[in-house]
Amino acid sequence: MSKAHVISFGCRLNAVESEVMRAQAQAAGLDDAVVINTCAVTGEAVRQARQTIRRIKRDQPDCRIIVSGCAAQTDPAFFAAMSEVDAVIGNHEKLTSAAYRNLPDFGVCEEEKIRVNDIMSVRETVPHMIDALPGHTRAFLQVQNGCDHRCTFCVIPYGRGNSRSVPMGAVVAQARRLVENGYREVVLTGVDATSYGADLPGRPALGTLAKHLLQHVPDIARLRLSSIDSIEADRDLLDLIADEPRFMPHLHLSLQHGDDIILKRMKRRHSRADAIAFCDRLRRLRPDIAFGADLIAGFPTEDAAAFDNSLSVVEACGIAFVHVFPYSARPGTPAARMPQLPRALVKARAARLRARGQEALQHHFSMMIGRRETVLAESNGIGRTANFTAVGVPFIAPGHFGDVVITGVDKAVLTACPDDRMDRKAVS
Repeated sequence: MSKAHVISFGCRLNAVESEVMRAQAQAAGLDDAVVINTCAVTGEAVRQARQTIRRIKRDQPDCRIIVSGCAAQTDPAFFAAMSEVDAVIGNHEKLTSAAYRNLPDFGVCEEEKIRVNDIMSVRETVPHMIDALPGHTRAFLQVQNGCDHRCTFCVIPYGRGNSRSVPMGAVVAQARRLVENGYREVVLTGVDATSYGADLPGRPALGTLAKHLLQHVPDIARLRLSSIDSIEADRDLLDLIADEPRFMPHLHLSLQHGDDIILKRMKRRHSRADAIAFCDRLRRLRPDIAFGADLIAGFPTEDAAAFDNSLSVVEACGIAFVHVFPYSARPGTPAARMPQLPRALVKARAARLRARGQEALQHHFSMMIGRRETVLAESNGIGRTANFTAVGVPFIAPGHFGDVVITGVDKAVLTACPDDRMDRKAVS
């Protein structure tokens, strides 16, 4: 190993930032080092980062290890105490080459390892131009960072700071650059993407930005959102869903639970009825839309009735892609001080919720059979339909579009055959 190697955990925003970190570390001349970009969403994510650090040091005893990301920002002393770690760099600092140039000056005591500033003092999100995201067919484009909300279970605002938006002109410039480098699909990412624009002149909303992008970068074949808070969806966003064929009919919802009392204890801003009404409304606007959602199992004080409401909200909202998180107490959050459920019960409920999610996915698959779809192929023989359903398409070259007929289901993906009867799309 001669150049710095970056290992990324967690969200799509981390994946984007890892490319920036790689470029900044290279610009600083850092070599023979591994940079770990951590996630703090769950205790399991932190555990995986810790295990990775120890494995790397065991296998490569002479390499230097730098730890950054949300877990490093929220608990730098935890990682600085690890003998395997040479430096701990904050979430803001990790995107600057200066942080990596200073590495040789770091000492060996825990205090000298830490280079983490107050993330709440950061007021702007500077756009970082990247040319590619290795291993990804879709390009992830950061439009926002941080979060102004304080959900009781979430530590991320303390790792990311307050909400800050990338100016529209910079977003357009980055999108144009990625499309020129061959990306056919762009995914807008952020910590709380639907809060986009509140800190910018004129307060443009996320839907306004998306319309602007599609207008000024006409070569974007597909535009997606990574995750949204449905209560913040704006009129322009709804217009795009209804009328814009290049805006993909798939939304991943930050739902978290299906019971109103638990939602209030989580300090979420939507109710169960709000979520159901939102999904019903969008399904009327775009009948082919598919929804994904995050759901937390075993939140403190969750009784059997509340959990049943989470199970039933999957069908009530018509969720096709369920992402289940067993509740994980994060130090310093209000939920960590609430009455906790036994860990075995949390795991059992998570398993039941995943099983319900599998049922929902299989139902979604069954509704897709026989349909004609345009698929964008990835590098692993899998492609994605417009509504983000996975299809086995080994006969389509990675990064290219192809028209298919959905023929069946093979475990976790749909099967398909080429459909030569369909008119070839202009994007093919």
